Amino acid sequence: MAAIAQDVAGAFVQGDPHSPVLTAAEYALFAQVARTRRADTGHPLFRRGDLGTSMFVIASGAVDLDFGDDLVGKRLGAREFFGELGLLIGDHARSAEATMVESGVLLELGRDEFDALAARDPQLLAQFLRRAIMRVVSNEQALIGRLRRRNQELQTALDTLRATAHRLNQTEVLTRTDELTGLSNRRGFGTHVQQRRRNGALSGLSLILIDCDRFKHVNDAHGHLAGDRVLQSVANLLRAVAGPDDVACRLGGDEFCLLVQGHQHQELERTADYILGSARALTRMHHNPPQMTTLSLGICTVGESPQDWEHWYTQADTALYRAKRLGGDRVEWQD
Repeated sequence: MAAIAQDVAGAFVQGDPHSPVLTAAEYALFAQVARTRRADTGHPLFRRGDLGTSMFVIASGAVDLDFGDDLVGKRLGAREFFGELGLLIGDHARSAEATMVESGVLLELGRDEFDALAARDPQLLAQFLRRAIMRVVSNEQALIGRLRRRNQELQTALDTLRATAHRLNQTEVLTRTDELTGLSNRRGFGTHVQQRRRNGALSGLSLILIDCDRFKHVNDAHGHLAGDRVLQSVANLLRAVAGPDDVACRLGGDEFCLLVQGHQHQELERTADYILGSARALTRMHHNPPQMTTLSLGICTVGESPQDWEHWYTQADTALYRAKRLGGDRVEWQD
C-alpha cells in the first residue's frame, strides 16, 4: 500500500494537478467500487440545472460537456472524470450538459461508493480530492477571468456605441445648424415647422423675415471676412431677441428669420423696433470695417387655419421685399 501511495504521489507531483484524468491507481480503486453503466452515442447523462448526487469516470467512449452561454465546452475520454461536485456536495445543480458522443462504459459513484473508497484507501482518496478541489478552483478562476474579459469587452462595446451615438447626434445637430452663425439652418427650421405642424401648434405664431441692407457692398468693399462678421452680428442680435420658445434661423446668404410666439401687433412692433434700432446703433459704432448693416423686416402672422407653410412664408417675403424697395431700414407687414 505504501508503494502504491508513493506512485500516486509521484504521478500527482509530476502530472497536471488540474487534469481530469485519473491515475492508474485511482482508476483501479474507483473501478473496484463503482457501478458500471453502458451508454450509447447521443445519450444525455444529465442537463444543466439537474440536481446531481453522483460523479462519473469514463471507462471507454467519449463525453461532451456543454456549459452554454458561449463558454468553451470540453470533450472527455478514457479515465477522465466529471460531475464530482454532485458527489462531494450532494444535490448540486449541474453546470453543464453531459452527452455521450461515443458509445462506451461509465463508472458511476454515489454516496455509498464514496464511503467504500474512504474505507479502502483513504490516502489515495485524499490525493484525488485534493486534485479535484484544485481543478474546481482553477475552473472557477478561469471562468471568472473569462467573465471579466467579457465584461471588459462589453464595456468597450458599450463605450464604442455611446461614442458612436454621440457622434451621430453631433452630426445630426450639425446638419441642422448653420456653421457660421450657430443658428438653425434652413433644414433645421423646416424640421421645426414640420414638428409644429404635426402637433397642431403652428397657429398663434408670427414669422419675421430679416435681410441685411446693402450687404453686397460690404463684401465688395471690405471682403468676405467683414461680411461674415456682419452675419454673426445679426445672428447674435436675433439670439438675444428670441424667447425660449422662439426659433432664430439663417435661411441662407444674408437672409434670416424669427418664428415667434404670439401675434399681437403692438408686441411684434416693439420686437421689430428693437431689432432695427440695435442694428442702426451697431452700424454707427462700427463702420470701418462694418460689423453690422441696417436691416429690412417683413412680418406675417400665421393664421388659425392649417394652410400650407409656403403660403405664410410668401406673405412675409412679400412684406420684406416691399421694405427693401422702400429703401430698407424699416419693417413692413403683410396680414
